[in-house]
This record gives sequence, structure tokens and C-alpha cells, in this order.
Amino acid sequence: MPRTHSAYPDEFKQEAVQMVRAGRSAGHVAQALGCSPQSVTNWVRRFERDQGIRKDGLNTEEREELRKLRRENVRLKQERDLLKRAAAFFAADQ
Repeated sequence: MPRTHSAYPDEFKQEAVQMVRAGRSAGHVAQALGCSPQSVTNWVRRFERDQGIRKDGLNTEEREELRKLRRENVRLKQERDLLKRAAAFFAADQ
């Protein structure tokens, strides 16, 4: 089951990203802040995608839109299946 909230607040992540962008390594920042180096690296990558520095993945806005469209797609498939069953029910009733 996915988490409903982030383990770290956005301000914490922004501070870590700024420390890395100022020249410190992700490992040193992670050790200083008490989190994993991979988390810090992921936060830096996301920041760079959002700023247009990196082009190798979806930025936060695109990721959110994709999530929304996937949820809508599931809902539409459920509605379609319900309508198919209803049409079959009424067709068999005649």
C-alpha cells in the first residue's frame, strides 16, 4: 500500500538539494541530515528535472498529470464494464 505522505517534509528535501548544489556530495549531506544517500540523489534529480536541467524523466507536474490520468482511466474502464453488464442484462430480459 503506498504511503499517504512523504517521510521527509519538502523544506527538508529543499535544504538537502541546496547543500548538494552548493558543492557537497550526496553522501556527506545524507550523513549530516540522517537520511540515505539514495534519497538525497533522488531529490536532486527531481529538482533538476523540475528546473529543466535534466531531460531524462518526468518532472513533478508531468508525474502528477500521469497519476491523474491513470486514475481516470481505471474509473472509465469500470464504468464501461458496468454499462456492458447492464446492456447484456437488459438485452437478455427482452
